[in-house]
Amino acid sequence: MKQVTIYTDGACSGNPGPGGWGAILKYGAHEKELSGGDPQTTNNKMELSGVIAALEALHEPCKVDLYSDSKYVVDGITKGWAKGWRARGWMKADKTPAKNPELWGRLLDLLDIHAVTFHWVKGHAENPYNNRCDELAVREWKRLK
Repeated sequence: MKQVTIYTDGACSGNPGPGGWGAILKYGAHEKELSGGDPQTTNNKMELSGVIAALEALHEPCKVDLYSDSKYVVDGITKGWAKGWRARGWMKADKTPAKNPELWGRLLDLLDIHAVTFHWVKGHAENPYNNRCDELAVREWKRLK
């Protein structure tokens, strides 16, 4: 399997409000930037959308190191929350509906294809790739505002 490194970020002006996401895919010496947005969304939806779009851009199953500053995304996967929500019909342990089930479902399906290791990074810190993803995400929501 090819080894790919992915950085993602999401941003929103207001929550809900116009939002954007950015992603950088790195394979060897190659880098590809992706971005997109939604005129009426939430920050968490944009965080998930960036991860999903990056993984959907891969043309074959890959081994992926994925870096995100979203505890919602990283913990949702690494702590098994999303799998539990799906197993309970998109209900949380406290019997309340899980938010964003359509996006979590798409992400879980992608994790059946790719071997992804999630890494949390501090947002707006010293990581140039995370900072660039933030720039891409902010550019998208500003375009939609």
